[in-house]
Amino acid sequence: QVELVESGGGLVQPGGSLRLTCTASGVNMRRYSFSTYVMMWYRQAPGKEREFVARLNSDGGSTVYADSVKGRFTASRDDAKKSIYLQMNDLQPEATAVYFCNAVPGYWGKGTLVTVSS
Repeated sequence: QVELVESGGGLVQPGGSLRLTCTASGVNMRRYSFSTYVMMWYRQAPGKEREFVARLNSDGGSTVYADSVKGRFTASRDDAKKSIYLQMNDLQPEATAVYFCNAVPGYWGKGTLVTVSS
């Protein structure tokens, strides 16, 4: 079992920044190294389907971004803290969504709401 908890969401004005955190725990996190998990960020805007944001490969591998966030979002991980992060800069209203983290193959957090509005 893997438990994921996201935090860091909130209300921000257009052009602002937020940093999201996702921290993992649970039995499987004691049995297997966090570094072996592929971790991902997704988001779901109101009335829309959940969409991919970023993928952080395991064991120091590369990071892949959705085209819509390239250059403005930066995903990172700290395996010692069993955490991943999403630094979001120059936020625009279309970034308003619930942001979820995912540990492949199928563990999900409950999400954190990001609202971009003036």
